[in-house]
Amino acid sequence: FIETLQSSAKGDPGARERFLPIMAEQASRMTRLIDALLSLSRLEMNAHVAPSDLVDLNDVLHHTKDTLEPLAREMGFRFDVAHFPRPAIVRGDRDELVQVLQNLVQNAFKYGDRGGQVRIEAKHIPSLGRQAGRYAIAIVDTGPGIAPEHLPRLTERFYRVDVASSREKDGTGLGLAIVKHILNRHRGELAIAS
Repeated sequence: FIETLQSSAKGDPGARERFLPIMAEQASRMTRLIDALLSLSRLEMNAHVAPSDLVDLNDVLHHTKDTLEPLAREMGFRFDVAHFPRPAIVRGDRDELVQVLQNLVQNAFKYGDRGGQVRIEAKHIPSLGRQAGRYAIAIVDTGPGIAPEHLPRLTERFYRVDVASSREKDGTGLGLAIVKHILNRHRGELAIAS
């Protein structure tokens, strides 16, 4: 497009009007892709280093609600966020944990049914014998679901259930790979059910 605008369509305002939005859209897509790849690369560099800060998961939940509520309204979703009844302190990187929830909730918005509901559930699983207690956070939506054969591959880089739909919704195919790497670094687990 750039070469065309520089040469044969140099003085053609119609071509410029057609090509510029396409160029802007593709540049934006490339920026999102590069940002996601850089984020993934940083996570892989630090994969073996467990986070050492103390983070209250309720703070992460509040932040996620505050940042994504306007998007939920804009997209027509009812967005409910539960919290732990008391402080839920874990060793972690607050920004990375926020990114996990944001990626998962944004996926629920992107691929869920407009006008539906997305909710975040929070529960404490008490300790059993020697096993320490754990915190579980679930993102639940009312979307159409995903066929069982796709579930094992969802966290692979660039894997998409529907490539055209994902591109149309500004997906890079890296969001769940990033989630998986962050949770691995935090010694957490990701379970996906449909």
